[in-house]
Amino acid sequence: MENKIDVNENLFEITKKFPSLIAVLVNKGFNQLDEEDKRRNFGSKITLKQAAELKNLDLAKLLDLMEKEIEKNNSYKSGGEKIKVSGSLPCPVKIPMTEELEKVALELDYEVDLDLKSASQGLEWLQNGFEAIESEAELADIFISAGFDLFFDKNLMDRFRRQDVFKDATGIEELNQDFTEAGVDLLDPEGDYSVLSIVPAVFLVNKDELNGRKVPRSWEEILSKEFANSVSLPVSDFDLFNAILLNIYQSYGKDGITKLGRSMKKALHPSQMVKEGGRKADDQPAITIMPYFFTRMAKRFPHMEFIWPADGAIVSPIFMLTKAKKIEKMQPLIDLMASEKMGKILAEQGLFPSVLPEIENGLPEKAKFMWPGWEFLRKENPGELLKELEAEFNNSVEVNAV
Repeated sequence: MENKIDVNENLFEITKKFPSLIAVLVNKGFNQLDEEDKRRNFGSKITLKQAAELKNLDLAKLLDLMEKEIEKNNSYKSGGEKIKVSGSLPCPVKIPMTEELEKVALELDYEVDLDLKSASQGLEWLQNGFEAIESEAELADIFISAGFDLFFDKNLMDRFRRQDVFKDATGIEELNQDFTEAGVDLLDPEGDYSVLSIVPAVFLVNKDELNGRKVPRSWEEILSKEFANSVSLPVSDFDLFNAILLNIYQSYGKDGITKLGRSMKKALHPSQMVKEGGRKADDQPAITIMPYFFTRMAKRFPHMEFIWPADGAIVSPIFMLTKAKKIEKMQPLIDLMASEKMGKILAEQGLFPSVLPEIENGLPEKAKFMWPGWEFLRKENPGELLKELEAEFNNSVEVNAV
């Protein structure tokens, strides 16, 4: 089959001819192409040339990448075996990290199927039908994602972990001093999970909405009656919100979850708060809980103050799971994910602190973290527990809304 692509042809026709390019284009930000109906509707209305202009992509480089993908798909050397990398990456780092994976993949003698979506899309697409998976062979070879529910749910990924399907092969034996000095151990003692980085949850305080109250500097203060109906929570950011629920429960029990529901004024995505700039209005929250990344964009507002919680920023780790049987084959991909290059992308472009000791994360001095710990995660069933905690939280929100 001819590998050349006509840049004036629409995306739907291109992906119809070369299905392997769907993942390439999705990884470049065209999430509409991931579903057949949307691919037909959106893709038929835009040419490759227009698409590159839309996303400010170098057309020549994109074309070269796509044609190499077609060539590899037609004649890769490993007798048909693919290595599938699946999961989600935080939006600020998805494109640069995917591009680094694509570069390494082109040098390998086997095909790499990158199925990585933006974290904003959630993990339902990955979790749906997961309980029906019966064998290791049906799983992707590498999973990457933030959050606890998929990886630790005993009916989902954890049942394969208990069968010794996965093994940490990053070679990371020492943590960044940001974590060691805070007494947080992100190295899995059983050697199953790899933690690459974390998404910290911090406070952005709108001082115009405090109405005489002092700036809250801890989760304990956020949960107090003083800040009832005053807090915006990232409910739609499933990974981070689940991390908040688990950590608050572990530190304060179900009473803490009830108080968290009492504190919530609205569910506002951090980008909305930054966009609005906390303009004076009757429904503006006094505190927005958000990923540390968003505080970078909020610095231009003098009435906003960023607070790293005194009792610790709640941690949503970015995990990686790798199949033990294929480690030797996948080691170049694993080494890349655990490399200084990726660590810098996470820490510098995303403000997601890296676990690597050689990375300068630029965190506040003596920053603390709130993390449930490996023993808690393995002893509990986070998947089921999160359903209970979400129900408890929603009930509290409803009661306090009356």
